[in-house]
Amino acid sequence: MHNLSELLSRNLTSRRGAWLSFVIGAGLLIALLGIFSGAEMTTANQSEPPGSESAQVAAAADAFADADERTVIVVASSADGSVLTPEQVLGVTALGDELTALSGATVVGPFSSDDEIAQAIQVTAPAGGDTEEERAFVDEVRSVVSAHDLDGVVAQVTGGAAFGADIAAAFDGADLTLLLVTIGIVAVLLILTYRSPILWLIPLVVVGLADQAASKSTAALGSAMGLQFDIGIVSVLVFGAGTNYALLLISRYREQLAVEANHRSALATAWRATVPAILASNLTVVLSLLTLVLAVIPGTRGLGIACALGLLIALAAALFVLPPALAVCGRGIFWPFVSRPGVANAGQGRVWRAVATRVVRKPWPPLMAGFALLGIMSAGLLGVTVGLSQAEKFRVPSESASGLEVLAQHFDAGQAQPFIIVAAAAESQAVQEAARSTNGVVRVTHSATSIDGALVRLSVIGEPAPGSPESRALVEELRTAVHDVPGADALVGGQGAIDVDAREGNLRDFLLVAPLILLVTLGVLVWLLRAVVAPVILLMVNALSAVAAMGAGAWLGRTLLGWNALDQQVPLLSFLFLVALGVDYTIFLVHRARSEARATGTREGMITALATTGGVITSAGVVLAGVFAALGLLPLVTLGQIGLIVGIGVLVDTLVVRTLIVPALFSLVGDRMWWPSCVTAHSVSQGGEESGHVRQNVGDTAR
Repeated sequence: MHNLSELLSRNLTSRRGAWLSFVIGAGLLIALLGIFSGAEMTTANQSEPPGSESAQVAAAADAFADADERTVIVVASSADGSVLTPEQVLGVTALGDELTALSGATVVGPFSSDDEIAQAIQVTAPAGGDTEEERAFVDEVRSVVSAHDLDGVVAQVTGGAAFGADIAAAFDGADLTLLLVTIGIVAVLLILTYRSPILWLIPLVVVGLADQAASKSTAALGSAMGLQFDIGIVSVLVFGAGTNYALLLISRYREQLAVEANHRSALATAWRATVPAILASNLTVVLSLLTLVLAVIPGTRGLGIACALGLLIALAAALFVLPPALAVCGRGIFWPFVSRPGVANAGQGRVWRAVATRVVRKPWPPLMAGFALLGIMSAGLLGVTVGLSQAEKFRVPSESASGLEVLAQHFDAGQAQPFIIVAAAAESQAVQEAARSTNGVVRVTHSATSIDGALVRLSVIGEPAPGSPESRALVEELRTAVHDVPGADALVGGQGAIDVDAREGNLRDFLLVAPLILLVTLGVLVWLLRAVVAPVILLMVNALSAVAAMGAGAWLGRTLLGWNALDQQVPLLSFLFLVALGVDYTIFLVHRARSEARATGTREGMITALATTGGVITSAGVVLAGVFAALGLLPLVTLGQIGLIVGIGVLVDTLVVRTLIVPALFSLVGDRMWWPSCVTAHSVSQGGEESGHVRQNVGDTAR
């Protein structure tokens, strides 16, 4: 392995090898862009498990003649909240007549609310199974509504098809905006980190090229495998992780330039020194992501596979394209702060060495303060709820969400999202009676019979508001009632039932996948450090930090942003990114500490490790937090919540866990951290005396 590392580092940095490696590496990334340039992601966004009851109801829709039809609801209400006048009612009726002119449209209504403040019109038309056709249908309805003059009346289009159209419209141009903002954040932070007008361009171009190659490759993979995932998260992860790898490599390169005259030799040494930490970091995240293949929620499973592929591309770019690019450019790329042998770098690492020395010499105060902060942050999880209603999932205002609120306010709350029952036609009457007898059901109507006459579809209106705990409870009661009808094989679906099944699926995924993520992380740490004690302690701290970040993010979301609940996918995805990405900084620090401990012992080794990696790890943490914060630009609250929680967690891991807690724990535990390995070094500990732990290890080795 050592010989392979030597060979690769020489080939990547030598005069001829650097040019050849750069051309091949960059060429492969560009080739991926060309090969998969036409790849398009599926627009499906299934939130419930494929085998769930609500999914079976959705699949049964093909048995009915109206399977390709889409329905929207036009809700018209008085602008000032007063009772609609007879003239306004006539205007809404005339609007319904105009809507009948739409191609293939069936219009039912208008229906007046009990308080006579609002009226609702149901519009159904064939829209096919294509998202663009559905969006075109919604746009046609809205065009008619906006062209119709309704004095003093606000008319809004809502319903399932309208929600889908609004989500698609909200994402128009959002991915490009996210990419540009991410590039801007990374560029600014790289300039501040390197203080060079040139150097920042190299990692930015390499990582940007890797991001585009990853976007096209994951889109092609998703299309081929029928995966569902958000491409924005993939892009943010590739940019953040790729930049972190670049920061670690370039930092060690600059350090070696201060002791080696040949810049190619310095770069080769830096590459060999950082590869184990970079590989361990990447392996942790990739393996953690691949545990998501066991998830039952389609979007979660697809995201795991896509992000894993994206990170492997980022790793390849950082290890095999960036080094030859740096070798070709030479030492001068660090201008105006060029490191040279014999040239002192005043102040470099001085602040971090002072912090490390104080923490290691007196570990208890920073350790207790760090754990106290994590405990306070974790308290934000008290009272947190999981599950957003359909209207709450939009970060930006939307007509469909606003119309749904008006509909729920003036009509039966459940009318906005009726439940759907599919049952055997022979037992239709019995199923209807069972549904009507369920507490909380307002109305049950027969909506369709299947083409072969074997099935019926029933529409059920409930009293509870969609997305409420009462609505979820009604789903369970309704299912119990209709399942008891002999021979009916009744199934309950609809948006309310989808929410229940998605909730159960996400909980199942969290309970299964979260422990696997911890096991994967522990395994990588054991492999990297050749120890047991340190990995167990570091993993426990990392898990506590993840919980603290989730608590702080949930509290800030409720307090400042009005997010009353976390979306169902947020706990698992946040936990994964917090654990897998958070441990990166611990890996960067502790891998260096282990290397230094061979010469100076654990405590002094930790001081040196924090002094030399403090700046780069802080820069890497700020970069990663910044790119995740950019997710808040996307229109869905789910992505904003993930960005907020992970951003907070990364900063906490960088500034608190890595700076205070980990060095303090290493100071208290000492060389026993490396058990069953043995640190054979003569260490100078507190007060200039030889460390008892090191003496013991040396004696053990001698024996």
